[in-house]
Amino acid sequence: MNFIYISPNFPENHWNFCDRLNNNGVTVLGIGDAEYDSLSYDLKNALTEYYKVPSLEDYDEVFRAVAFFSFKYGKIDWLESNNEYWLEQDAKLRQDFNITTGFHPEDMEKVKYKSKMKENYIKAGVPVARYHLVDTIEGCKKFIEEVGYPVVVKPDNGVGASDTHKIKNEEDLKKFFKYTNKVKYIMEEYIDGEVQTYDAIINSKGEALFENGNVTVANLMETVSEGLNSSFYLRSRLPEDILKAGRATAKAFGIRNRMVHFEFFRLNKDQHIGKKGDIVALEVNMRPSGGISPTMMNWANGTDVYEIWADMIAYDKTDIERSMEEVCAFASRRKGLKFRLSEEDVRERYELLREGPVEEALSGAMADYMFISNFKTEDEARAFIKDVLS
Repeated sequence: MNFIYISPNFPENHWNFCDRLNNNGVTVLGIGDAEYDSLSYDLKNALTEYYKVPSLEDYDEVFRAVAFFSFKYGKIDWLESNNEYWLEQDAKLRQDFNITTGFHPEDMEKVKYKSKMKENYIKAGVPVARYHLVDTIEGCKKFIEEVGYPVVVKPDNGVGASDTHKIKNEEDLKKFFKYTNKVKYIMEEYIDGEVQTYDAIINSKGEALFENGNVTVANLMETVSEGLNSSFYLRSRLPEDILKAGRATAKAFGIRNRMVHFEFFRLNKDQHIGKKGDIVALEVNMRPSGGISPTMMNWANGTDVYEIWADMIAYDKTDIERSMEEVCAFASRRKGLKFRLSEEDVRERYELLREGPVEEALSGAMADYMFISNFKTEDEARAFIKDVLS
């Protein structure tokens, strides 16, 4: 089996996906824009061969790299980046090289455009926020008359919380129309809720080989737009309503052969869309939860999600099980802010699984310096986050 992994060096922990594929006897071929000498020892050992391109943004260069591997190794069975940024490029490469595993360009609308995602959330029976595709300021005002301030505006096809705006009044609305980039934006009613997720590895039959999820304690939109600290925790024991919504969403989207990250709101109070505690759709992400999250899944569950994913690729099943059910908490500090506890205080107070700088490319959403630790309960995880970030 020949597997091309796009950008295997970023995020840094993605070498694990390549390593487990290699352990399963898969020929792992990497394409990236980093110098070979800069790759980690572990990643080099996992790759059969690496092809450096001047830029992963240059489709023709990446196309030539895939063509080279196809000529040298034969039919390419899989091509994947596990990275939202490259989702559309991955799909086009699969189409151009007749790789039948994974999304193709015709699938992109429903998985990349937030307005189109809503159709399948509704199909899954999950309520969605009212929305308006941004056109004119008059059109937006008419929508706001219906839903009221505040509203949230973000690119209809965007990654994470980047370029997201909370508009609280008409003055903010006018500022947004002066600022706006040349992209299509979606405006949604503001949902007061805590973001909770369903994360799963799903095989070719639509069966979940692994399920867990996270809870975002810090508001991700504000973390990015206002440069705040970042915090969330991974939990292996998912509430029944999140399990039900996640599984129904996977079925509605027809998910096969992927690791996914589905986001939901749990309402903090009664709102037009539902009662306090209800589950409401946010958006789907057809890739693993970001940054170090997959490794945190391992720590929370006493398992190896990288191996489960590689088993899904190679065998469509796995015998890897979880050996525990804990809560893995992430608290990351933003540079320039002051904290009650020093880094040494945190080390002395908690048994840390990981501590250190966040990769620069991820720091917008995940702040700058992280502390990670395991706990038995969600209350303990929340207390740790509050202690580290106060």
